[in-house]
This record gives sequence, C-alpha cells and structure tokens, in this order.
Amino acid sequence: MRRIDVRIAAGIGALALVAAGAAGCGGRQDGAATDDAASEITCKVTKDTRVGIATGNATGVYYVVGNALAGQLSAATGGKLTGTAAETGASVQNIEQLVAGQYDVAFSLFDTAVNAVQGKESFSSPQPVQALARIYDNYTQVVVRADAGITSVADMKGKKISTGSPKSGTEVIANRLLTAAGLDPAKDIQAQRLDLTKTVDGMKDGSIDGFFWSGGVPTGGVTDLFTTAGDKVKFIDISPLLPKLTELNPAYQAGTIGKDVYRTAADTPTIVVPNVLLVRENLDANVACAITRTVFEKKDVLGQANPAAKGITLENSRKTDPVKLHRGADQALKDLGAS
Repeated sequence: MRRIDVRIAAGIGALALVAAGAAGCGGRQDGAATDDAASEITCKVTKDTRVGIATGNATGVYYVVGNALAGQLSAATGGKLTGTAAETGASVQNIEQLVAGQYDVAFSLFDTAVNAVQGKESFSSPQPVQALARIYDNYTQVVVRADAGITSVADMKGKKISTGSPKSGTEVIANRLLTAAGLDPAKDIQAQRLDLTKTVDGMKDGSIDGFFWSGGVPTGGVTDLFTTAGDKVKFIDISPLLPKLTELNPAYQAGTIGKDVYRTAADTPTIVVPNVLLVRENLDANVACAITRTVFEKKDVLGQANPAAKGITLENSRKTDPVKLHRGADQALKDLGAS
C-alpha cells in the first residue's frame, strides 16, 4: 500500500519555482545523436546537444517536473546538454511523438509503456522505446460534484464525465475503470475528452459531473479545484475495481490519497501506477546516461518543484521490465549504486 501525505501549499509554491527555472516549452530540439552500440559509455556530453522533453497537461505534475528537469540539464553537463519541456496530451501521444522524432525524452505511465513495447491496445506494433528509469507513482484521482449522485464508477452512467486528454494515460485508465465497472465508455457516459485545465473549469461551472485524472500528488489543477469548490466536490473510492485492473496489467497497485494532500475530510483509497521516463532505443548512450544521472542527482530540486518527485528512488529505478533499460541509463544507475 502506497500513501503520500503532503501539504497543499507545497504544490502551489512549486509552480513559481519551476516557472523561474524552466527553459520554456515548445517542440523538438534537434541535436540528440543516435547511439553507437559498440562505443564506450563515458556519461559525458562533448558537443552542444538539445533535447525535447514530452510532458503532459500544463496543470499536471509531468509538466512541472519536466520543466524542472529541463532546467537542471545544462548545469549538470557544463552547458553541453540543454532541455526544453513541452506541454502535451501525455502518455500515448508522448510515445507516438517520441518514436516519430518530435521529442527525445517522454514521460509515460508504466502500463502505457508496457503496451507500447508489446504492441498492444493503443499501439498496433511494438514501439522502439526504452526506459531511463522508473520514477514516482501516479495516483488515479476520480473526482465528482457532490450533488451529481455519484458514489461509484458505475453511478457515472448517463453523466458528463471527463476521461482526460485524447491519447493520454488518463484516458487509458479511465476507459479501463469504466469497463471494469460494467459500463461501455463509448455509450454509457457522455464522455468529455478534455485536458485538466478545461476539466477543472467544467467542474467549477457545473457543465461536467466528474472526471478521471492520473497524476502525481498534489496535482496543481486538482489543488485549485478543491481550494475553490471546497465540499462541492469529492473523491470517490475506486479501489474495489483494482482486481479487474490487475488482470489487465500487473502495474496497478493499491494506494491512498492522504487527507492532507488536498485538505479533504478523510483519506481516499485509490489505484496507483508507476511512471517511467522513455527514450528511443537508439538515443546516444552518453546523452541517456547524463539525463538519468541528472534525474537522481537533482532529485531534491525536482521534489521542490512538486512533492510527487520525492517518490523517485534508486531502489525502484530499475523496475521497468518488460520495458528494457537503455544501455546509457543502465550505466548511469550502476554508477549511482542502483542494484
């Protein structure tokens, strides 16, 4: 059972820190060379190299932590490696654009990454991606309006429900949860495929009855909603659906959103899934090594950006199977002492 209790102010204050240090957001930055599989890995980047980092919704944790990471790469490599983080639709889209060469690093939910390398569900064939590391866990956060008459996922039938951005990991999990509850996501709800910002706006103005969100805690957009709406919104307990989800993918685990995270009346049982950082399998090994080292050596800085990043540990870093670790990342983790 995993649990995180953090104060709401930590998530809010972190946004200002990241904004000040971020390299900005945008599309791919050229310059990340392909790997020579026979070359020695020194973990040193010797020429000016820019990498694009695919994150997620602007009010989500991927975006915050991704910007913090981008801001640390230059200092960690003597200015040779710089990063630019971009707002995206998250996991599925990130992997598609990573493979297409639009980005060089991508945040992804672990279940989506497994589907990618196995060529299942959203992916028609195995994708040429590998992992830099397993990082922190995402918490499935299912929030409804208190007056919507929803106490379980099954109660969402006929309701206006945001299932997340198209091609996001949130949408994957939302559809799986709806199916596990006996609903057809395409027919039984009025699906709103919205990013988190538009979702929160819809909850505030009453045009949406509830939503699914998979993200680290606290997530800025969810913090905003609970701060503004108070007891007009509430979490629902989705943990009874965990057994059916684990039949689909063993990545799913039991977790708890502590009451101190969003200042709710009680803890909320939920379902968590790890996150991984992905790269193309042919990314230059020294670039992959340098990025991986930065993630762990600058973990405290990432944790200041958002407390979710405090869940990054060397102990869990190698737990990416069946997604293979990139050879540059493997060397970095060896150097850092990860067994």
